[in-house]
Amino acid sequence: QTVGREILLHLIDFLVTSYGHDPVISRLLNNTRIHIMPTMNPDGFEATKVPDCYYSRGRYNRNGADLNRNFPDAFENNSASIQPETRAVMDWIKNETFVLSANLHGGALVASYTFDNGNPVTGSLKGYSRSPDDDVFIHLAKTYASNHASMYKGTGCDNRQSFPGGITNGYSWYQLEGGMQDYNYVWGQCFEITLELSCCKYPPADQLEKFWRDNKVALIEYIKQVHLGVKGQVTDKNGNPIPNAIVEVKGRPHVCPYRTNEQGEYFLLLLPGTYVINATVPGFKSMLKTVEIPDNTGNFSALKQDFSFPEVSDKIRSRVASCPRIPLYQELTRASAAVKPTINILVLMTVVLVIFK
Repeated sequence: QTVGREILLHLIDFLVTSYGHDPVISRLLNNTRIHIMPTMNPDGFEATKVPDCYYSRGRYNRNGADLNRNFPDAFENNSASIQPETRAVMDWIKNETFVLSANLHGGALVASYTFDNGNPVTGSLKGYSRSPDDDVFIHLAKTYASNHASMYKGTGCDNRQSFPGGITNGYSWYQLEGGMQDYNYVWGQCFEITLELSCCKYPPADQLEKFWRDNKVALIEYIKQVHLGVKGQVTDKNGNPIPNAIVEVKGRPHVCPYRTNEQGEYFLLLLPGTYVINATVPGFKSMLKTVEIPDNTGNFSALKQDFSFPEVSDKIRSRVASCPRIPLYQELTRASAAVKPTINILVLMTVVLVIFK
């Protein structure tokens, strides 16, 4: 995507040249590990030679694959052949501890958040696919849109589209299978949103500087949100890190439980409030801790809450395989099938009451 690629190159330059001169950027870089990938599809970018607002060959790689429909899907079996670019990004996600991310696109002006796909368990019957962290995703999308020069107006690119506040649930906008943001959230333990940054997919070069100015503040404010919530380390009685320990907030379990990395670290993005965190080393009693989370984004440091398991020695480690690459939400659908008739009847009754009221 031309605009996103250009904006990210500007962002790299801005961060590097501002460090040591701008106190906010300096603190941000001193406290935040930032990875920037200007383009996932270099083949598509090279294939696009003629500016065109409505059509771009750049959507597809050299094999003719749409990379943003190419990831494993949490709801359906994705029949698309995994492309080398997709595999490289999947490996990158697996080998790094990403916490917050965004992918940049063109063709609209809106911040879209997970889920892009869904089923009755996540609310698709009502036209909205809700994740366990829906409140956080709405906050993230609003943070970007409200700091953008015009996205917050929600006017869209034509009369058919309108996005109140400049944000939308992905599924509510249109359903898609194999998207990167759902994959990253479910299997990468990383909160990702999709940023549609330009109505024109391939604008003239003389407009690119303005796109950077329109997005500059929003990008910086969005990056700061990685310091929302709580972080910490899970260790054994000798202070050694315990990888693969499950750390989840009560009341918002992920279908693929979030686990500690090789350093025993965990990161959970949460809005300010009171939460109970459950840390579990399989085979041992879980530990519960109540935390009061402030808004620490301005301090560039999430609340720190460690867990130490005194009965666990360094010779006993939680060796749990990574979540399988299967549509995990299918299992939830089957489990909820017994209550579907009741749901349908309730909807019907609601409609009848509205009609005759």
